[in-house]
Amino acid sequence: MSDRPNISGNQQRKMRSAARLYAVQALFQMEHSSLSVDEVRREFLEFRFGAEFDDGIDMQEGDAEHFADVIEGAVQWQAKIDQMTDRALVAKWPIDRIDPTLRALFRAAGAELMQEGTPPKVVIVEYVDIAKSFFPEGREPKFVNAVLDFMAREARPEAF
Repeated sequence: MSDRPNISGNQQRKMRSAARLYAVQALFQMEHSSLSVDEVRREFLEFRFGAEFDDGIDMQEGDAEHFADVIEGAVQWQAKIDQMTDRALVAKWPIDRIDPTLRALFRAAGAELMQEGTPPKVVIVEYVDIAKSFFPEGREPKFVNAVLDFMAREARPEAF
């Protein structure tokens, strides 16, 4: 849990949700740059978490610990997560052929599914919501839901 005792449960949930969105963005950025996990983590913590911009757009404060856990887990278990994702995808569409945003999303969600902290159903709902923010008009959120359900049942069958 966070070392900020004055934060309400609702605010903590919002911060964890923001951390998940930032983790997807960070993993996407790592795939398309030569930045390491430490460099990307530092950039996000310094310039995105809670950032205020002159044009009136403010970034949500995120749970830095959860963000770090997700991106580090995604890197640590990437091969296992990618294999699990491949099994959930149609055989003709391996993970390296899907949209890079979805690939980052599956890796972030997979990292959470590999850990015991968050119930799988919460992971699924949270990352489907992230998919909706990236693909508001598309079918991708339903696709994400189906893939993550498969991955969750494989990673944590005892939760179902």
